[in-house]
Amino acid sequence: MARHTANKQTGPSSSKPPAPSAQTRPQAPESRPGPTNEQIARRAYEVFLARGGTHGNPEQDWFQAERELRLGRQ
Repeated sequence: MARHTANKQTGPSSSKPPAPSAQTRPQAPESRPGPTNEQIARRAYEVFLARGGTHGNPEQDWFQAERELRLGRQ
């Protein structure tokens, strides 16, 4: 009884490319994390109350709150 064995390919096509070294990896910019959605929502509600609780533009309140928190103002 004859056995057939599968031919394994060896050589450059079967090897993995080398992993990038620490010198070639792009470094992530160091930045502080932005405000959380909960923090923005809380500040947007404060903006709403400062306006007297009158109807307005909730999206504008959100963007204002996000901008103020990113700049460190409240």
